[in-house]
Amino acid sequence: MTQTAQPGILAPIPPQARFLNFQLRPDSNPGPVLKALANEVDGVQVVVGIGALLASALGAKVPGLRSFEGMPGAKVKLPVTPAALWLWLRGDERGELLHLSRHLENLLAPAFTLESITDAFRYVDFRDLSGYEDGTENPQGDEALAAALVPATDATLAASSFVAVQRWQHNFAHFDGMSRQQQNDIFGRDRDSNEELDEAPITAHVKRTAQESFEPEAFVLRRSMPWAEGKLAGLVFTAFGHSLDAFEALLRRMSGAEDGLVDGLFQFTHPDSGAYFWCPALHQGKLDLRPLGL
Repeated sequence: MTQTAQPGILAPIPPQARFLNFQLRPDSNPGPVLKALANEVDGVQVVVGIGALLASALGAKVPGLRSFEGMPGAKVKLPVTPAALWLWLRGDERGELLHLSRHLENLLAPAFTLESITDAFRYVDFRDLSGYEDGTENPQGDEALAAALVPATDATLAASSFVAVQRWQHNFAHFDGMSRQQQNDIFGRDRDSNEELDEAPITAHVKRTAQESFEPEAFVLRRSMPWAEGKLAGLVFTAFGHSLDAFEALLRRMSGAEDGLVDGLFQFTHPDSGAYFWCPALHQGKLDLRPLGL
């Protein structure tokens, strides 16, 4: 499985990243352009995600792939921002990622329009810009593979992955006005030690998203990264899974759709985007586009 999955999904968070969202040009033929992309990327420096809009345009149906449509019954706003194609550029130097993104934009131009760019980075020891560690409960080893990748028993989609992507924007002025205890209660952890707080409120993030508390268990592999642009900043939340079901279970509870209780995170941050994608596996070192009929 590790030999055929896009390696960037399982690799540690890189120092620098760039997230690109593309829309399909009207009356374009995306097939040849996708084949050209498949010949250039290896899933390491560039992780590729296919949106339901693109699969539909190709006349293909990827089992389990659907468009993000928010969450019925949510008590908070969950923006829906579908895209045809999603690229996660990973590296050490921001300048190199700039030039790589320019190259890929030109490569894809016959069929795709670049709609948005978000530059992201690793902060301290894998922390969110709030100062709290992100992804503490991430599964490890074989458990990470099981959570993130379609199992080998699926002959068509084995080692591929589904990803939910939301860009969250933080209100630092509001957050900084809180006491340390209030901040800790939002996350349910102590910021310095990262230890869970037994007396944290029921709305604390760690309590709302305890992945083992769901039926079935809702484990995802998080690869989220902080972002900043001018005075705005936050977290690009990325959750890889063997399906989109686990993420939806988490979001249903976080948003209050399950029981009316909203996750404490919404006290200082909110998503300004939301989309789903399918990340193909590799075949002979290249993106395997056969499930798309290519």
